[in-house]
Amino acid sequence: PWGQMSFWGATVITNLLSAIPYLGHDLVQWVWGGFAVDNATLTRFFTFHFILPFIVLAMTMIHLMFLHETGSNNPTGLNSNVDKIPFHPYFTYKDIVGFIIMLMILMILVLMNPYLLGDPDNFIPANPLVTPPH
Repeated sequence: PWGQMSFWGATVITNLLSAIPYLGHDLVQWVWGGFAVDNATLTRFFTFHFILPFIVLAMTMIHLMFLHETGSNNPTGLNSNVDKIPFHPYFTYKDIVGFIIMLMILMILVLMNPYLLGDPDNFIPANPLVTPPH
């Protein structure tokens, strides 16, 4: 499942952790799940990419809940309730329409031309002995 660019991208990005003093090399081995980028790393990255959107969604919901309870701050410091727009339905509908438009654009991109934004070198099977040319 590793392409050449995916393998080397994971190698380079995870090796950035080795710049942290005292803990860096141990962190890299912990992220890798061993002493090199391998299947354990692929499993961990897949899990991370699967769970991260749910974490972002939960944090967004918590943020909206706090925003709904307390209201937003006014940078001028004046309490003016006259010019406030209620969050629901105006902003809710705006966000839903924006989400639907972005989802439609994403679906068109994925279904019509799935490899448009991909790197051609990622179709080459991963080889730890050969680095990509760029």
